[in-house]
Amino acid sequence: MKNTALTETHIALGAKLVPFAGFNMPVQYEGVNSEHETVRNTVGVFDVSHMGEFLIEGEHALDLIQKVSSNDASKLTIGKAQYSCLPNEDGGIVDDLIIYKIKEDTYLLVVNASNIEKDWNWISSKNDVGATMRNLSNDYSLLAIQGPKAIEAMQSITSHDLSAIKFYNFIVGDFAGIDHVIISATGYTGSGGFEIYCKNSEVKQIWDKVFEAGADYGIKPIGLAARDTLRLEMGYCLYGNDIDDTTSPIEAGLGWITKFTKDFTNSEALKSEKEHGPKRKLIAFELDERGIPRQGYDIVDHNGQKIGVVTSGTMSPSLGKGIGLGYVPTIFSDVNSKINIQIRKNAVPATVIKLPFYKG
Repeated sequence: MKNTALTETHIALGAKLVPFAGFNMPVQYEGVNSEHETVRNTVGVFDVSHMGEFLIEGEHALDLIQKVSSNDASKLTIGKAQYSCLPNEDGGIVDDLIIYKIKEDTYLLVVNASNIEKDWNWISSKNDVGATMRNLSNDYSLLAIQGPKAIEAMQSITSHDLSAIKFYNFIVGDFAGIDHVIISATGYTGSGGFEIYCKNSEVKQIWDKVFEAGADYGIKPIGLAARDTLRLEMGYCLYGNDIDDTTSPIEAGLGWITKFTKDFTNSEALKSEKEHGPKRKLIAFELDERGIPRQGYDIVDHNGQKIGVVTSGTMSPSLGKGIGLGYVPTIFSDVNSKINIQIRKNAVPATVIKLPFYKG
């Protein structure tokens, strides 16, 4: 198991550590629900340094990115970021990622921790244009400072106006006494805030100053379990659960990051799927009765016939009810459709809803 540069800090804070994507990661500190509420109401900090970072540079950097990614990266200007995915040749997704345009001909790709090697090999295999690729994953740390008080709490430790950084924009500047860190508003919680990319050697100083600055705002460290409940309340896909090598971006409701204004891997097949409509879709549902849907539970129709499977599910801390995502045939995917979730021996009724679950 790898450690992040902050593993000893998490142990000192009493975190429960679990193996995740090859790393020892803090899953919780004082409890999922209270950590979840901290992010929804004030400000919390996640160590997500397990994520991968690739630098793609050179005059053909954009050509390579355009070829491997579904979104149109030519629309990026310096200081802007874009959510995208890497389609495979078979209609599925290699990974989802965020692409940052750092400067002309320089892009940072942030990928999922469990897919670092897979993504690197995939993008490398498509690099017949001579773009320069550097894997920075082992050298960089990433903190996510999330919550409605994040900007107010952190403003004292940077000379930049944090409130001026719009969603999916970033700056490179000073933060917590360190120059040249990326301050990015690309959160995964739906409660505002930003991410800090820095070198491993810098992250402990930043962590300490962040907690000093946030002390009056009730700042707390937050584990990966609350990160999962927060993202699920927003309906954000998690790779390995809701999207994977067998799910297409069209099925997953990611048509908005799949732009057919250019050619990319498997774009013709995905375009055809979009035009004809997918056979199944990722839906969001709320349970009509008490119960907790879990990943892998069957979705059944009113006759008890299996029609799909839950890909993510939890008891929503904000809503106090069972919520989840799952794939079903398109005929069952309309908002307000009635389905059932098989929880042990009970088929618990549920209703298909429009995302997000949490409307803050």
